[in-house]
Amino acid sequence: MKLFLAEDDAVLADALLTSLSRLGFDTEHAADGLVAESRLLAADFDAVVLDIGLPGQDGLSVLRHVRAQKPTLPILLLTALDGVDDRVAGLDAGADDYLAKPFEFVELEARLRALLRRSRAADAPRDEARFGRLRLDRAGQRAWADDAPLDLSARELSVLDVLLSNPDKVVTKEQIAAELGGDELGVNAIEVYVHRLRKKIEPAGVGVRAVRGLGYLLERRAD
Repeated sequence: MKLFLAEDDAVLADALLTSLSRLGFDTEHAADGLVAESRLLAADFDAVVLDIGLPGQDGLSVLRHVRAQKPTLPILLLTALDGVDDRVAGLDAGADDYLAKPFEFVELEARLRALLRRSRAADAPRDEARFGRLRLDRAGQRAWADDAPLDLSARELSVLDVLLSNPDKVVTKEQIAAELGGDELGVNAIEVYVHRLRKKIEPAGVGVRAVRGLGYLLERRAD
């Protein structure tokens, strides 16, 4: 994994480079904000550890410029400032996570692992979706409960696709209607499709809960 470290504290940077190397990261380092921005825009990295207080150009400016060009690059901010306003400013500028100094290296390692997991999940092919024991093959338009195929209509598969695309989130009837063909589908039709789907996916230990006034939520059911 290629990592970029932007940190102007020589002692901290050296310690981080040594520790990251032991974890198997191929890490490039810069101690200046302008140099960091130039390298981040010119080369590809799997993740970035970016200090806010950099000379040449501050870390927030680097973050904004890089984020505009590379919207999916995982970026972890390091800073000695830990006020709420400081955290909000960093996250609003585009940071994926925020770590205040001083910190334990094991926490930095854990946060990097989490960022990389999320990045890999986002980059994974979307031809297949899983939720508990439920599996959807989007390309083949088929669904299974474990290894048992489910008999779903095209509409029911579309509803399932919308729900699987928003795990642990409430999906509105309007969202489902938009995916199924637009405004000509009324609320009653959506309710019918969801009702049919709910019964058919029960063997996978998955349910569709109606959230009053909001929409539907896909959830795992206890066996």
